[in-house]
Amino acid sequence: MEVESRNREQKNRKMGSVLLSISAPLILTVITAVAVLTLTHHLLYAQEKVIKIDGSSTVYLITEAVAEEFQKKFRDIKVTVGISGTGGGFKKFCRGEIDISDASRPIKKSEIELCEQNKIEYIELPVAYDAMAVVVNPQNNWVDYLTVEELKKMWEPSAQGKVMKWSDIRPNWPDAPLRLFGPGTDSGTYDYFTEAIVGKSGASRGDYVASEDDNVLVQGVAKEKYALGYFGVAYYFENKDILKAVPIVNPITKKPVVPSEETVYKGEYVPLSRPLFIYVNVKSLDKKFVVDFVEFYIKNSAKLSKEVGYIPLPQKVYDVAYERFKRRIKGTLFGGESRYIKIEDLMKLEEKGSR
Repeated sequence: MEVESRNREQKNRKMGSVLLSISAPLILTVITAVAVLTLTHHLLYAQEKVIKIDGSSTVYLITEAVAEEFQKKFRDIKVTVGISGTGGGFKKFCRGEIDISDASRPIKKSEIELCEQNKIEYIELPVAYDAMAVVVNPQNNWVDYLTVEELKKMWEPSAQGKVMKWSDIRPNWPDAPLRLFGPGTDSGTYDYFTEAIVGKSGASRGDYVASEDDNVLVQGVAKEKYALGYFGVAYYFENKDILKAVPIVNPITKKPVVPSEETVYKGEYVPLSRPLFIYVNVKSLDKKFVVDFVEFYIKNSAKLSKEVGYIPLPQKVYDVAYERFKRRIKGTLFGGESRYIKIEDLMKLEEKGSR
């Protein structure tokens, strides 16, 4: 019995040795394979060329057009473009989450402070000029024009729950519900409109259909006879067959003016026209492909902004902006405020900022 037991133990030890001799290389091979795969994943991730952009749904149309053309030329680079609104974009930008922020207004003081807290330096670049279209349903046959005062009466905070019918604006207009559509509070269009019309950025009634997606607003007005809305003029130009633009009375000339490239360029469509921007994180410029993208953006802004329905800036403005970018001139020229500014005044501001 003892002999059998010793024989079994010897046999088991031999089998264990054989298994160990087989398992050790196998385990080593598996570990090596996992290590190689992990390293490969990290290397691929590190080499992946991605440019992250977010912000204004208005500027989105230009940026998306630029991104498409850029990626045709540089197929190894991926450009992602979000539309969380100007305010939403700046929140991400000032936390260092994205490379570029699309903005339909200049950066606010609170956003400047947030960027400073997080040590985010940026370059401000104008890319086009825009107008905000005030639109109604094509069935609307009573609105011939609107004054700034009438728009304020519709949209100011005190209008909530009180100005509810068209007849509340003018007595001879229909005794029918006033259905309002407009951008959400994260939108730069919302900020600019409320400041230009109501007199204070962010001051607005809250009982309206709000969305950061301008296509939602387009469809809302198009489907509702008694609707009125506002958004970037490019969305009106794209949907002229289902919307009607309302002429806005110029406070200076007292003449109703329809938004168009000509009226904006001449400074006649007042006060609902404004410059559009991109803000570039200076740290992101350590990546050459981001530099290439921004330079491509500036050089193609005039052509592509016009293609998607916006008003190109004078070439001199693009030249000055390009020079400011090449010299890495940081900060904003607007002091944290949104305000109406003519194209020629923007040009002077850009030239002054490049000195």
